[in-house]
Amino acid sequence: MRPKIALGAWAWGNDGTFGTDFTEDELRPVFEAGQRAGLNLWDTAYVYGMGRSEEVLGKFLRTVPRESYLISTKFTPQCADLEAANPVTAMYEDSAERLGTDFIDYFWIHNPVGAPEWTRKLIPLAKSGHVGKIGLSNHNLAELREAAEILGAEGLKVNAVQNHYSLLNRSSEYSGILGWCRENDAEFFAYMVLEQGALSGKYDTSHPFPEGSARGQVYNPVLPQLEKLNSAMKDIADSHNVGVAQLPVAWAIAKGTVPILGVTKVRHVEDAVKAATLVLSADEVKALEALAEDADINTVRVWEKEMK
Repeated sequence: MRPKIALGAWAWGNDGTFGTDFTEDELRPVFEAGQRAGLNLWDTAYVYGMGRSEEVLGKFLRTVPRESYLISTKFTPQCADLEAANPVTAMYEDSAERLGTDFIDYFWIHNPVGAPEWTRKLIPLAKSGHVGKIGLSNHNLAELREAAEILGAEGLKVNAVQNHYSLLNRSSEYSGILGWCRENDAEFFAYMVLEQGALSGKYDTSHPFPEGSARGQVYNPVLPQLEKLNSAMKDIADSHNVGVAQLPVAWAIAKGTVPILGVTKVRHVEDAVKAATLVLSADEVKALEALAEDADINTVRVWEKEMK
């Protein structure tokens, strides 16, 4: 059974792209904590450190039975080997080797660059029995419908969608993508639910993001709004005896999505466990959404587009 939360290994790429470099010795307890807690759906991609995230995760996965985990990885068009007979299959095979498995539970087209060509090239792999569910990430509604039509003609379907979705970025909801997923029995995976820590309650005008960092450039200019939002969220969090960071995750679960949480410390897994068991009322969901709307912050990132 799929857990309520997926654990993200993008920072395990160890190349500094997403922050601090992490060693295998530092990350192994994180993996073990996730497995013990039943949060055993691991999300990665070749592009996270150009294979490094998959390699590290693969070493850990080899130490546990195959049936004890679910794995999610991606075909990233910008990294495709265009000289391969089928670039999608080639990237899959390389990823599967690094991960130490011949079956990927969720295999995604990472973004719509070159769509719908890559959807067509995914078909032989999808029919091979080596992929459980077909996923599309960062696709808008029109692109999802186009891919669904292509796959449907081959007796296949879009099983999952993965987009940026948070209290501060509900474009996949407003555009009808969440509704499309419900109508077509497709799971929706939400990444950046915590907006890279902006919704964790950790940062405010007195404690800004590191100056010069990518996160600082995006969120430091709106810290006054974030401070007000996080302060209001703390009242709701206190009533549940949880931290502020658990609320946006529990909200995403209440909206019928699967949050992907990046984990690099055991306490991140422990926080995820708390969020997975936190049940918000309909009134609390509405209150959180109203607070976020009042903050009026645009968090669409440079690699994204509006999900119209």
